[in-house]
Amino acid sequence: MLDSNKDSLKLEAMKRIVAMIARGKNASDLFPAVVKNVACKNIEVKKLVYVYLVRYAEEQQDLALLSISTFQRGLKDPNQLIRASALRVLSSIRVTIIVPIMMLAIKEAASDMSPYVRKTAAHAIPKLYSLDPEQKDQLIEVIEKLLADKTTLVAGSVVMAFEEVCPERIDLIHKNYRKLCNLLIDVEEWGQVVIINMLTRYARTQFLNPNINESLLEEGGEKAFYGSDDDDEDDEEKKAEAAALAKRKPYVMDPDHRLLLRNTKPLLQSRNAAVVMAVAQLYFHLAPKAEVGVIAKALVRLMRSHSEVQYVVLQNVATMTIKRRGMFEPYLKSFYIRSTDPTQIKILKLEVLTNLANETNISTILREFQTYIKSMDKDFVAATIQAIGRCATNIGEVRDTCLNGLVQLLSNRDELVVAESVVVIKKLLQMQPEQHSDIIKHMAKLTDNIQVPMARASILWLIGEYCEHVPKIAPDVLRKMAKTFTNEEDIVKLQIINLAAKLYLTNSKQTKLLTQYVLNLAKYDQNYDIRDRARFIRQLIVPTDKSGALSKYAKKLFLALKPAPVLESPFKDRDHFQLGSLSHLLNTKAGGYQELPDWPESAPDPSVRNVEVKDSVPEWTKCTSRKERKEKKVEKPFYSDSEGESGPTESADSESDSGSGSESGSEESGSASESEESEEESESEEEEEDEEEERTKKKKKIDKIKPKKPESAESEQSSGEEQKRSRKGGKERRSGSESESEEESESESSESESESEEESESDADTKKKKKTSASKPPPKQTKKESKRETKEMSLLDLDDFEPTPSPQVTPINNFLSNSLVTDLEGLSLTDTVLAPTTIAPSSSVRMHELLHRITGEGLGVEYCFSRQPFSPDPHMVAVQIQFTNNTSSETKSLHIEEPKLQSGMRIKEFPEIEVLPAGESVNVVMGIDFCDSTQAANFQLCTHTRKFFVSIQPPVGELMMPAFLTENEFKKEQGQLMGMNEITEKLTLGEKCQSDHAIIERVTATANLSRVPCGSDKEYRFAGKTVSSGSLVLVTVVRKEGGGAQLTVNCEKMVIGTMLVKDILQALTQ
Repeated sequence: MLDSNKDSLKLEAMKRIVAMIARGKNASDLFPAVVKNVACKNIEVKKLVYVYLVRYAEEQQDLALLSISTFQRGLKDPNQLIRASALRVLSSIRVTIIVPIMMLAIKEAASDMSPYVRKTAAHAIPKLYSLDPEQKDQLIEVIEKLLADKTTLVAGSVVMAFEEVCPERIDLIHKNYRKLCNLLIDVEEWGQVVIINMLTRYARTQFLNPNINESLLEEGGEKAFYGSDDDDEDDEEKKAEAAALAKRKPYVMDPDHRLLLRNTKPLLQSRNAAVVMAVAQLYFHLAPKAEVGVIAKALVRLMRSHSEVQYVVLQNVATMTIKRRGMFEPYLKSFYIRSTDPTQIKILKLEVLTNLANETNISTILREFQTYIKSMDKDFVAATIQAIGRCATNIGEVRDTCLNGLVQLLSNRDELVVAESVVVIKKLLQMQPEQHSDIIKHMAKLTDNIQVPMARASILWLIGEYCEHVPKIAPDVLRKMAKTFTNEEDIVKLQIINLAAKLYLTNSKQTKLLTQYVLNLAKYDQNYDIRDRARFIRQLIVPTDKSGALSKYAKKLFLALKPAPVLESPFKDRDHFQLGSLSHLLNTKAGGYQELPDWPESAPDPSVRNVEVKDSVPEWTKCTSRKERKEKKVEKPFYSDSEGESGPTESADSESDSGSGSESGSEESGSASESEESEEESESEEEEEDEEEERTKKKKKIDKIKPKKPESAESEQSSGEEQKRSRKGGKERRSGSESESEEESESESSESESESEEESESDADTKKKKKTSASKPPPKQTKKESKRETKEMSLLDLDDFEPTPSPQVTPINNFLSNSLVTDLEGLSLTDTVLAPTTIAPSSSVRMHELLHRITGEGLGVEYCFSRQPFSPDPHMVAVQIQFTNNTSSETKSLHIEEPKLQSGMRIKEFPEIEVLPAGESVNVVMGIDFCDSTQAANFQLCTHTRKFFVSIQPPVGELMMPAFLTENEFKKEQGQLMGMNEITEKLTLGEKCQSDHAIIERVTATANLSRVPCGSDKEYRFAGKTVSSGSLVLVTVVRKEGGGAQLTVNCEKMVIGTMLVKDILQALTQ
């Protein structure tokens, strides 16, 4: 068929041959007949021929070499699949003669238009390197070229080639780091695994340890605390410590470090177990302690997979639980053992359960262990008994309980259970032998029944070591053992000799003859170890003329106090291997394993990862370059706000700015390059530029009104306050790039923050004015404002603003809009603007009925959510309850009984009201932890005569408390709560909800949130966090033209976010 002239027959023949290969049959005899068809013009036949050749080219190299010219022609074929197949076959011929041809082919393929061919070139690189390592330098050039490739198809393969050929050349990754992070989500699964493992090692060399400051601060705090008693002596030490802590800058995560963590997090939901495992190890090795917890749920999910996957995952979980126990504690039940689990899985789950054991859950774990002991799997039972022993050593409170349980197991019918129990009890008794002489006596009786050598040896060792606690029983045990000495195993014989020696030294009257008898038996034993031990001990304990100086110290040698054995996890020191690697699984260094580098002491220069945008780019990369252009656009307004105006001091440290100097700036640019929704980006950029223009216009108007010193208009566009601050803080800025960037971001945020806070304050003022316009004359209001303004001006002591007496300020209100006045006031640096009182919603608190006066037989009860912090427990919502006695007689003993709450919910009852006189009311406050849910808290409201079933159900907005964020902090947190944590809805504002004041009032009335500063007039931001768990809730309302608006809610808890969106939509559309 292969020799036929018809392509259809050739195709059928090739299909059959490939099918044979797929079934594992040897088809190498057909090689000559197949090779002839390399030149076939039919593309389908050609593809299958190449598939065959890739499989057998290595075995039949001589015949394959004859077709090299055909492969070279194939590299020029218009079909990308043929080009890739030709390169694949060429790289499979492992003959050194054709290395130059292969090198040339790889270089050409690396520049191919097709990403599939470029991917094949990346696969060919490690093959050529293994054939001829001298080609390394040329291959590195090709790798560098392919690393710059912007297609997801190539990324995984080229990183694999990088890992094989030059893993030490970390400098090749710098320029491509951000691109790899952003492409990661779209790369194929095995490429993701390779890239994540490589980026883990890269991050360990380029970023600082995110957990280093926690331990240092704790140590420093402890030292300072304990050193406070003797001030005179430790004064110098304290100063040195304080200086060291002061020198250490507060840890600020590099934006590139955060980019890696943020872009890998979604991959925890991957269907591929290897990808999930790779992300889990990345988080374990790189993330701050507070963020590592997210991997626990994903790893527990993998445990529902095949037993092979379970085995690898449990190995890694066992290592993690030693250092980060709290991470897996909520999932304790997921590690309970099923009867269908294989033995190795059972033993690993036991290991994890033992690592997770603490004072709170030990009782449930021990109950589990009790059932495991009844298993038919002997290895598993032995491991369970050892686990009980480890729990007893680790948790002192249950040591006696465990010991008693193990002693009960000594009467078990199964000899293996008894033997393992004896070994574990021996280790536990070494910790407190004097308290447990009864157990030693009980174990001495078992010598007749137990036949397992290790168990018999353990009992004999215990009796010998603590023979003083059992002086009557020990000689009798030796007598019995002397009888059976010749039939015992070697390990038992050695312990009989030891027992004899110890008894001879402590009780020679009773045991002298027995000892001599045992030593004589040992003298002629078949095992030379036992013969040598007998001779040595005889010389040591029976003094003769020939015995040396050691015999004087025989008692000290034999009866020295021995340290109790430490029962440690076999996974204790495994974390020095990278998790998820073969070396970690085997607990030994495997071939090709690369060590995980230690964290650097000081952060390397972050600017090496900055990429210059080139003007001329190939067609297939237009999309990405557009994103990079957007990055530039976003940067402009960011720098012009604060850093552009700080003058000469800024330019001195421009390098640090470009990298991690200002975290929020580079994060914004990172997220801009990462995002794919280009339309939304361009809209947001236009809005930002509009905001900039508006701000500069406003400030120019103010400059016209207020006299100022002549200076260049451009340098003073944004605010006089910035310049003053830069002049004052010059010294501080020189101290270091981190502190410098922090000051800049603070100054920027404080300006914008105070502006919008003052706006909200002025809104509240206008409302008060409306209410009290009849009683208060207008002049008082203007005086009040003018006083405050001058006070804040004097706080700043600006050069640009000349201090003016209060009467002169009055006319400002006549010809300046309200927003300009707030802009002027917004120049304040004081924190008074941020006081919670200004943010509290001005609408009256709504009362809800808890018990109607008819149902309550004259007792009426209403409640409201006061929105005040509940002082006894900050995680509870404060509920104010008003009791009204509508009867003619007094009500006594008002209190709460039998709260019926959902799991996790708690209640803090109000103090009992002893007497409520007729016709009077009383207010009390109680606390309820709703556990971030809107489920009702049910309880009984009791008087001295009746009980009433009542329930309090909170609206979702009352489960929050205000969180005070700056504009930058808001943007940063919002960037981290994207994707599934973001809900966006479009709406049409109601007729009564067209003004700024009305929108703010409606939102704050619906949810207990605080206002966040915002530069745009058409955007309103609010922030809060849930009272129970502290999860952040961010709300953004953007007004559109024609009465429309867009509502965005970002929240970690999706259910809360969804419910909040509904409530706010309802409030704004009414």
